[in-house]
Amino acid sequence: MIFTGGGARRRTSPAPPRTRPPAYQRLYAENWLPGGGGGRGCGRGDGEPEVRRSRAKRITQRRGAIKHHKIHEVNGHRFVAKFFRQPTFCAFCKEFLWGFGKQGYRCIVCQTAVHKRCHNKLLGKCPGSTAYSDATVYLRERFKVDVPHRFRPHQFMSPTFCDHCGGLLYGFFKQGLKCEEHSKAYELFRKTGRFTPPARFIPRFRKYTIEDFQFIKVLGKGSFGKVMLAELRDTEYYYAVKCLKKDVVLEDDDVECTLIERKVLALGTNHPYLCHLFATFQTDSHLFFVMEYLNGGDLMFHIQQSGRFPEARARFYAAEIVSGLKFLHKRGIVYRDLKLDNILLDFDGHVRIADFGMCKLQIYLDKTADTFCGTPDYMAPEIIKGLKYGQNVDWWSFGVLLYEMLIGQSPFSGCDEDELFWSICNEMPSYPRFLSSEALSILTRLLDKDARTRLGGAECMHGDIRDQDFFHPVQWDRLERRELDAPFKPRVRHPMDTQYFDRAFTGERPRLTAVEPQVLKSMDQEPFRGFSYTNPNATDR
Repeated sequence: MIFTGGGARRRTSPAPPRTRPPAYQRLYAENWLPGGGGGRGCGRGDGEPEVRRSRAKRITQRRGAIKHHKIHEVNGHRFVAKFFRQPTFCAFCKEFLWGFGKQGYRCIVCQTAVHKRCHNKLLGKCPGSTAYSDATVYLRERFKVDVPHRFRPHQFMSPTFCDHCGGLLYGFFKQGLKCEEHSKAYELFRKTGRFTPPARFIPRFRKYTIEDFQFIKVLGKGSFGKVMLAELRDTEYYYAVKCLKKDVVLEDDDVECTLIERKVLALGTNHPYLCHLFATFQTDSHLFFVMEYLNGGDLMFHIQQSGRFPEARARFYAAEIVSGLKFLHKRGIVYRDLKLDNILLDFDGHVRIADFGMCKLQIYLDKTADTFCGTPDYMAPEIIKGLKYGQNVDWWSFGVLLYEMLIGQSPFSGCDEDELFWSICNEMPSYPRFLSSEALSILTRLLDKDARTRLGGAECMHGDIRDQDFFHPVQWDRLERRELDAPFKPRVRHPMDTQYFDRAFTGERPRLTAVEPQVLKSMDQEPFRGFSYTNPNATDR
């Protein structure tokens, strides 16, 4: 989700087409001027390109991350892995595609569905539209769907499936619509941490289940599921429990990402500025991450309250984030989703890096990644242009985050996602005059569009990021031991105090979203084998 708080700009050249990789990546690569100083517009007349400055935009709302899945191209078809909730036929062998095992591919252009084993056997070319796909032609001929329908409410006396979405028409009275001409049924409506007070004892090292926790409040929610405040029964321990729906995880092909998130969370217990994991468990319908309850809110909440941070406060948060990023990078992990929303404060005002669902493992030295993922406002130019990339993308995101903390605005803007990406690849940020020379220096070095010379990378000529003048006041040895006092301490009164969380969430009933019985019955549980885990470092053995 991209907000447009900064408004649109008049373009001096046509906007890039609203397409997805690799098409727009080639476009941005062509418009990108090497050296980090180029942009749109005419030259100055002396042979030097004009430096085009971006227009900063206000931070008005949260921004979601995106991820593009691997595309398999065959005869013009662009297939992506897909599970099928409803009975679907393979366009090649005509057998069923049904279930949650990711056993099928679907073309994102014409919606043709095939088994994975069949996708490279298709001889027919992609028609370029769903209007002329084999499935559409077949349905048109069989059911005469181009004839106008005359629907009336109808009560079905036996189990009947919707001929549009395939879902069961459930209920007892007038469950759907029926066409008098075709006797076709269409669905009428589709329902669609631990806290500060001393506890009596540390929880035991054992297997935990959903019966061990009492859900108290909703702290946040999104397409992934919910995060709820929960109490471990018969203790004084409170946790933030992230609840993921298994069908959503399977549908988005995110099983591997979920297992990586669990691994990184468990690893984070060894560092003071990463979110700590207590346990994971599962039910037939959901996955649960039991994490420390960080009740100080996230930096997005506090930026929206304060406008921007004083330099000393921004430096404190930035230094603790640097410590956490270096811990991850040393272990071959690229974070890939650093943003205000993912930096939480604990009850003492120290930061915790959270949400490791975008992490990539085993990225050392010459090892690289190429997945198009992250939150658009924070994406490095090399990700946008479809290049191989490494850990330097995190230092670009860190530069954007530091810019937002110091200035209260985002450095790049656009009226849509494509224009935002153009700005990131071609324009230079604008820097207000109130910035100190130390802050200006570190921001320009972090927001270097050339990943090889960007601050934080091994080849950067400016040395280690901790040695920058901006961080000169920081006592790194004391910071690593969590001995520095935070410039802001949340005023939390009791465990159920959720004043630093969005009231739109905390006012909801703390309950899990139900999964439809037929979906649950057909769900493949095998991908989640071995997910349940209890952290020995967070329990009493």
